[in-house]
Amino acid sequence: MSATFEIESTVTDRYQTTVPETVRRALKLKKRDKLHYTIRPSGEVLLSRGVDSENSDPALTPFLAFLANDIAQYPERLQTLDEGVVKRLRSLVGDMEIDLDAPLSADDE
Repeated sequence: MSATFEIESTVTDRYQTTVPETVRRALKLKKRDKLHYTIRPSGEVLLSRGVDSENSDPALTPFLAFLANDIAQYPERLQTLDEGVVKRLRSLVGDMEIDLDAPLSADDE
């Protein structure tokens, strides 16, 4: 999605709102899906599709949120990988192709 859309919805007396159709389509939401809110120090709120708790890693999700928050707060701390590290990584994996969507074998889990 390359265009920016601005959409509004109304908060009811019970602090409820309807997710506009454009947002539902953008997030590929279905009934009973979860929404995730990221509140930035500037007051900006980022809305994204929530993670299915049955399939999520209880340690990984908070860690990734921590990383995302740290990167947003301190982008100047990001560093490029040293060329020596990149060469070493390439020497370790060679020409191996990996299908990230392939299920793991019982030995790999």
